[in-house]
Amino acid sequence: MRKGVLITFEGIEGSGKSTQMSSLAKHLEQKDWKVLKTREPGGTKLGERIRDLLLDIRHQNIAPKTELLLYLASRAQHFQEIILPALEQGDVVLCDRFSEATLAYQGYGRGLELDKIKNLLKYVTEGRKPDLTLLLDLEARQGLMRISSRTTKDRLEREQIEFYEKVRQGYLKLAKMNPRQIIVIDASQAIEKVALQIQEIVEIFLKKNAIQKHHRP
Repeated sequence: MRKGVLITFEGIEGSGKSTQMSSLAKHLEQKDWKVLKTREPGGTKLGERIRDLLLDIRHQNIAPKTELLLYLASRAQHFQEIILPALEQGDVVLCDRFSEATLAYQGYGRGLELDKIKNLLKYVTEGRKPDLTLLLDLEARQGLMRISSRTTKDRLEREQIEFYEKVRQGYLKLAKMNPRQIIVIDASQAIEKVALQIQEIVEIFLKKNAIQKHHRP
């Protein structure tokens, strides 16, 4: 019997990742799949403390390499403590950001060497990649407009549009290089339309990979 699967949600700020992940989790649970929702950075007590450090607006001067290593420290703990055990017991793990975020933000966005990042990612996740990645693609300007109404913005949400455009283009390059893993979804569409697209993609994927449902008694 195949064990669980790791499905990740990626995209720039304002792309609707969190909303769509919650919607998908609810849909899959109603259809009797056992779902674990988690996020990065974070997902564990230690990871959430690292998240607070990374997103704190008082730390605007974090060096790119420091930022990278903090994200990887959070992921190492998250992978061992939460993701791996859930996969071992056959869960459908939904994660808000994972490895592709590191490549897009710290690689394409900050300009760090992609090959070095890839080697570190492989080490941290023991070579495990997401089984499916849903990339919610949105123009940088539109993403910033969506988050403009937020009363408080974290460190990343205060970046300039040029940074987000680099990240977005990085994501699209990754999708071109990994078309079997990364599915690009137009996140400028209505929320309900995006949700239905995601549900269809994921249900087909789970059935194709014979992921077992956990029927209620």
